[in-house]
Amino acid sequence: MVYNDQSSGDETIERRIPIPKFQVAIILLIQFSEPITALVIYPFVVQLVLDTGITGGEATKVGFFAGLLESSFFLAESLTVFFFGRLSDIYGRRTILLLGPLGLTISMLGFGFSKIFWFLLFFRCIQGASNGTIGVTRTVINEIADPSNIADIFSFGPLVWCIASTIAPLIGGLLSNPAAKWPDTFGKIGIFRAHPYLLPCVVSGSVAFLAFMIAFVGLKETLPSRPSKRPGSPAETDPLLSHDSQETSSPRELPPPLRDLLIRPVLISLSTYGLLAFCNMAQDALVPLFFATPIPLGGLGLKPADIGLILSICGVCNATVQALFGGWLIRRFGARRVFITGFCGLAMQFAMYPLIGFLARRAGKVDAVVYTALAFQFSCTFVIYLCFAVTNLFLMDAAPGKTSLASVNGMSQTVGTMMRSIAPSFSSSLFALSAEHQLAGGNFVYITLVIVSLGAMRCAMLLPRKLNLIK
Repeated sequence: MVYNDQSSGDETIERRIPIPKFQVAIILLIQFSEPITALVIYPFVVQLVLDTGITGGEATKVGFFAGLLESSFFLAESLTVFFFGRLSDIYGRRTILLLGPLGLTISMLGFGFSKIFWFLLFFRCIQGASNGTIGVTRTVINEIADPSNIADIFSFGPLVWCIASTIAPLIGGLLSNPAAKWPDTFGKIGIFRAHPYLLPCVVSGSVAFLAFMIAFVGLKETLPSRPSKRPGSPAETDPLLSHDSQETSSPRELPPPLRDLLIRPVLISLSTYGLLAFCNMAQDALVPLFFATPIPLGGLGLKPADIGLILSICGVCNATVQALFGGWLIRRFGARRVFITGFCGLAMQFAMYPLIGFLARRAGKVDAVVYTALAFQFSCTFVIYLCFAVTNLFLMDAAPGKTSLASVNGMSQTVGTMMRSIAPSFSSSLFALSAEHQLAGGNFVYITLVIVSLGAMRCAMLLPRKLNLIK
C-alpha cells in the first residue's frame, strides 16, 4: 500500500480506517500547549524588555534581548527533546508526555511573576525544557495511525499551531497590563498592578494544566509490549493498536544506535525540516519587532493590542484553510510540491517587509494600503503551515524501521528546536543592526532571509517524490 506523491492518483489508499478521535484529540491538546505558551509573549515582549530596564532605555537594543527571550524557549527544548524521546522508548509514551504540560504550567506562573530580565530568561528556559516531550507526540500519532489516515492526522498538527497562533496573541495582547486597561476591576487587584503580564501567563499556563489533567485521565500507552499502569486500562495483551496486535504483543526491540539513523534520506529530511523551522521562526520573531518599531525607523509603530489582533486574524485564516483543505491539498498536489511551495511563500513574506515599510513611511501612518499589503504578506503563510504536516510524512518514510521512529522524531525535534532557538536571536539582532546602521537601507535582514529561503527551497528539491508509508 503506497502513498503516492504524484497528483495523477495512479496509486491510492483503497479503504480509510477510522481515526481514533479521542486519543488524537488528547495528543493535539498536548501539542497545543507548546505554541500557546511559546507565542503568548510576542505581543508584549518588546514592552516587557523595556520595563525590565535591561536595555538602559535604548530602543535599538530591544531586538537583541527580545530575541534572547524568544530563542531561549526553543534552545532549552532542543537540549531535552531527544533525551525525552529515548526515555519514552524505555518508560513509555504516557509517562513522558505527562511531564510536559505540568512543567509548562509551573514555569508560566514563574514567568508571569518575574520582573527581572534574568529571571524571565530562567523561566523561559524551563518552559522550553518542559516542552522537550513534544517530540514524543509524533511517535504516538504514528503508533495509532494507519496509512489510510496518516496524512489527515498529521495535517491536524499545523491546524493546532494555527489555532494557537490565533489565541496566543489575543491572550498576550488583550490581557497584558489589565490593571491599566480595566482600572475598575483588575486595577483594584494589587497583584495585577505589580505584575502587569501575569494574567496572560496564568491563562496560557491554565491551558497547559488542562492538557495535563485530560491526558492523566484519558491518555493510553502506545509503546509496543508496554502495559498501561492505570487501573482498568488495556494491558500488554490488549493493545491500543488493533491493526498490528501480533507485533504489539511481541517482545519489544531496543531502538537502534544513533549512528544507524544517520542515512541519506533521514539527513535530507532533517535538513529541510531544520531550514523550515528556522525560516518560520525568523518570520515569527520579526513580526512583533516590525510592528512595534516606529514608522521612521522602518516599522509600523503599532501597540501590543493591535499586534495581537492582527496576528489573531492571520491565525483564524490559517486555521480555516488547514481545517477545510489541509489533508486534501497534500493528497492532491503531493508532499514534495507542498514543501517547495512553502519556501516560496516564505521568500515572498520576507521580500514584502521593505515594501510595507516604504508604504507606511510614505503615508506617515498605517493606512488601508498598508493593511492590504499586510493581508497579501500573511496569505503566504497558508502553505507554510502545511509544510509542517508533510515534513512528518517525510521523516516517517525515511526512518529505517519502526523501532527507530521515536529516535528519528527525537532527532527532528532536536534539529527543529535548535533552529528555532537560533532564528529569533539571529533575525532580531540582524533587524537591530540593519536599523541602527541602515544596512541596505535598513533592509539587510530581509534580503538575508530571502536568500536563506531560496536556498532551503533548493534543498527541498532533494526530497523523494513518492512516500511508502509501510516499511
